[in-house]
Amino acid sequence: MVTETHQGGPDLDAIVIGAGFSGLGMLRRLRDEMGLSVRVFEKGDGVGGTWYWNRYPGARCDSESYLYCFSFSDELLQDWSWSGKYPEQPEILSYLEHVAERFDLERNIQFSTAVTAAHFDEAHGFWRVKTDRGDTVTCRYLISGIGCISTGNVPDIPGLDTFQGAWHHTGAWPHDGVAFEGKRVAVIGTGSSGVQAIPVIAQTAEHVTVYQRTAQFTIPARHGTVDRRLIEEEVKPNYASILEAARHSAGGVPAEFSARSAFDVSDEERHEIYERLWANGGHKFLFSAFGDITTDLDANATASDFIRDKIRETVDDPETARKLLPTDHPLASKRPLIDTDYFDTYNRDNVELITLKEDPIEAITETGVRTESGERDFDIIVFATGFDAMTGSFFKMDIRGRNGAALTDAWSAGPRTYLGVQSAGFPNFFMITGPGSPSVLSNMPVSIEQHIEWIGDLIETMCTQDRYVVEPSLVAQDDWVAHVNDVASQTLYMHGNSWYLGANIPGKPRVFMPYVGGVGVYREHCEGVAAADYPGFTFDDGAAITQTAAG
Repeated sequence: MVTETHQGGPDLDAIVIGAGFSGLGMLRRLRDEMGLSVRVFEKGDGVGGTWYWNRYPGARCDSESYLYCFSFSDELLQDWSWSGKYPEQPEILSYLEHVAERFDLERNIQFSTAVTAAHFDEAHGFWRVKTDRGDTVTCRYLISGIGCISTGNVPDIPGLDTFQGAWHHTGAWPHDGVAFEGKRVAVIGTGSSGVQAIPVIAQTAEHVTVYQRTAQFTIPARHGTVDRRLIEEEVKPNYASILEAARHSAGGVPAEFSARSAFDVSDEERHEIYERLWANGGHKFLFSAFGDITTDLDANATASDFIRDKIRETVDDPETARKLLPTDHPLASKRPLIDTDYFDTYNRDNVELITLKEDPIEAITETGVRTESGERDFDIIVFATGFDAMTGSFFKMDIRGRNGAALTDAWSAGPRTYLGVQSAGFPNFFMITGPGSPSVLSNMPVSIEQHIEWIGDLIETMCTQDRYVVEPSLVAQDDWVAHVNDVASQTLYMHGNSWYLGANIPGKPRVFMPYVGGVGVYREHCEGVAAADYPGFTFDDGAAITQTAAG
């Protein structure tokens, strides 16, 4: 157990919460580049973050592998080789374990330890952090690397506690796996994890019943289109320029975004463009086709109709195809999904689709799931019901800033931050990819590293200029929240009842949480703030704190 041992000063310069991409990168920056004393608290018994917990069948990244990585070490970039286009969970976890070992990061990580509370001590100007293992540790800087989608959402369905079979959430999957052979399986939810898991589960299960709340637009991944020669001969020798382009792109990937309108070409040419991109697979279908797909409903309809036609062509049973057609939201107003054989899976004899808008769940019973039309028996229930995104993991901790104010109260009407990095009233508390940053609307490692660099630079500035605490002003925070929502209002994201708005959590305020203005635009804004000596932030030199502590 760690206890306070320093007279007047904190035990550590920094505490980082979480040992995924964010925590590992922040630890390396603070410890190895800046020489600060750092401890990472990690709830799991190993590194990996999202990729430690999400071990469900088919779990896979939806950014191309050669871009889903750290960029701080050219040797690491050159030495590591990914096996395919979109890496699966075991490979990503192996990569993060390799990074932790290669840079000797685990010696500063305390595993199997969850942070339960963090209170700002105004008299001393540091954070007092408590864990579920009884630790009480103080630090000058508290940094969250807990991730945007790390708190699983299990819906409050009556009777779940009576179910006699096994049930699992995709975000907290058993590490020894789940055997589906000969089992009757219910999968509730068809978001990203459901779309990935259902085809794999159906390969071995006796029968799979899918309970769908919302039909999804999803684009085939086409893992076979990766060119190994291209990676070795063109990507690796040019990694620096490729990653620099990614940093200044719209989505954190070095792709050419089309400026043409969907109506600049004939119907035949438009169809040919969609067919070519569909055959190639991945997110290029969205950003390399036409520039107005995500901003104009009529242009969006051309792409949405194309995918609906693909669903009808793929799914043999017309009634099942009808249920799978997304009609209540435009393409890309919810998280764009990448799949492998998702729609083809509904042609299997052992797969059945229930659409909850027509046949809602009434209860979970001892033996299965009861809907309005009747009851079906199951051995296993899989909840692919997503996460309490952006805020859920913060609210699981008792975080209190100035005057004992709780973060849950400060964000009661929705999360409020400046740049997605800090929240007013919570000095020296930093969030990596917090609400109000591009975060989930980007290739995450690019956004994570940008925050690590920016936060590290700010802390370094504070250390060299004897600035003791920093927090944003309410005016700057309010202006940024207004800007985030104004930018979102100009897109089609507001037309989707998505978890970007907190719509998947009953009672959660409907506020658009990520910044949709683009990774490159956001980076330029952050760099401008730093270059101008951090307008919008207020600093304290600690004189009053020093006097209080001494007295």
